[in-house]
Amino acid sequence: MFPVFQPESPQAQAIYDLFVIVLVISGVILAIVSLLVIIAIWRGRAKATLPEQDFGSHKSEIFWLVGPTIVVIWITAISAKLVLTINAVPKVHLSEAEAGEPNITVTGHQWWWEVQHDDSGIVAANEIYIPVGKRLRVKLQSADVIHCFWVPQLARKMDVIPGHDNYIWLEANKPGTYQGRCAEFCGTQHAWMNFKVYALESDEYSKWETNAKKAAADPVRADALAGKQLFFAHTCVNCHTIEGTEAEATIGPDLTHIASRKEIGGGVLENSTANLKLWMKNPQAIKPGSKMPDFNFNDRQVDQLVAYLESLE
Repeated sequence: MFPVFQPESPQAQAIYDLFVIVLVISGVILAIVSLLVIIAIWRGRAKATLPEQDFGSHKSEIFWLVGPTIVVIWITAISAKLVLTINAVPKVHLSEAEAGEPNITVTGHQWWWEVQHDDSGIVAANEIYIPVGKRLRVKLQSADVIHCFWVPQLARKMDVIPGHDNYIWLEANKPGTYQGRCAEFCGTQHAWMNFKVYALESDEYSKWETNAKKAAADPVRADALAGKQLFFAHTCVNCHTIEGTEAEATIGPDLTHIASRKEIGGGVLENSTANLKLWMKNPQAIKPGSKMPDFNFNDRQVDQLVAYLESLE
């Protein structure tokens, strides 16, 4: 079944309920109009002569004018109410207490999502962790072109526009993994600009938060140490951040806890030793057009770099 038909948050449920209401109304209108057309065709075929001309009546005209008008006004009213209810724009539809700093800031890049938990300072990529049952306000911003943030089971679509911050509520009724996507064509790898929202019970979320706040651990194995030296000897530090080291760039994803992530490359590959090696060997072969260049590492260098990255839990 399509995720959009399986709402798992109050916001998504409200959108689903409105959809069902409009679908039922549209279905009834379609049935009435179709029935009238069928009756007209049937009666016309049953007579050998032209049907008697009927120019209607004022009562029927009033009925066909007032009835649809009431339906349209009703649909408009419930749609407007929904929009105002689920809108998370600060200082417009919120009280002063609610219009504080956002809980999470998500930045769209070509072609990945940067996730900053403003409450804790945790920075991640393509993975959003939230506690179950808590409504979070998410600020959406873009580093380059127009993207669109969409988690079908949790929230409505919201454009991510350069120079214009948008806001959205994010909430989950129960623990689970919820697929998110970019819903606005944004370039070559738009199809692989995916992310996931992980909703955890409060104790599990606390454990995740505690681990995510830690700086990167120093590698112990010889190959991992060699990989660290290789990482800092090349231009990797000009794009990536690893907390606790001198790597502090923000062009590419934060790698502080890359070993604990489920996927790499915006969802193009599962995070495994074999796939990390494929990615490090030639990123452009896996995700053409991505901003990470091919450094032409040999197999030994790739093994060392992957050993270092896998130590970053």
